[in-house]
Amino acid sequence: MVARWQDVRKVGELKDIVLLAMVRGSDLRSVLKYMLDPQEFLSDYGIRGISKYHEAHPYELQTPRYGTFTINDQPGESTTGDFGGNSNWRGPIWFPINFLLAEVLYKYHRFYGEDFLVEDPTGSGKKLTLGQVADELSRRLTSIFLRDEQGHRPVFGANMTFQNDPRWRDYIPFHEYFHGDTGRGVGASHQTGWTAVVANLFQQIK
Repeated sequence: MVARWQDVRKVGELKDIVLLAMVRGSDLRSVLKYMLDPQEFLSDYGIRGISKYHEAHPYELQTPRYGTFTINDQPGESTTGDFGGNSNWRGPIWFPINFLLAEVLYKYHRFYGEDFLVEDPTGSGKKLTLGQVADELSRRLTSIFLRDEQGHRPVFGANMTFQNDPRWRDYIPFHEYFHGDTGRGVGASHQTGWTAVVANLFQQIK
């Protein structure tokens, strides 16, 4: 989809803005309705790899050769060895995908402006611009690494040595992915290649 901004008064000195995108505004609302739903993809710490709906309603894949495989929401480590054994896209929060979601929402906001509002979270009655939705998503993601009201960082989970010991508590690892319910770091703890993009989010949050 290629769309061209028609109201040049809203873009200041820019005379024209072109948006190259996969979905139009009406379709975007439908996508965000599910993405921003806490009963579906929205977590306190970002967007899940699979809908929370599948926790109680597993998806079954039946194959004639290998039998039936079941996929359900597994927010942390996998409980089965199927499909490689790790959780991957079965519920945890993957930072690079969440980062790209925030980035594209900022770009959509630049195109659609202040008049394009969506409900965030879904069902809350709270209407936000796409830029504000991106900010809220960025806050959820960055909160993984920040101390909460109890002084604990979600990334450390229940490891009290990392949470409290002054020799460890300020050394924050960049995990491969994060628990969809708690924000605890999961997988490789040195994924500085993509989880380090959290620095960009800190810079962009308004």
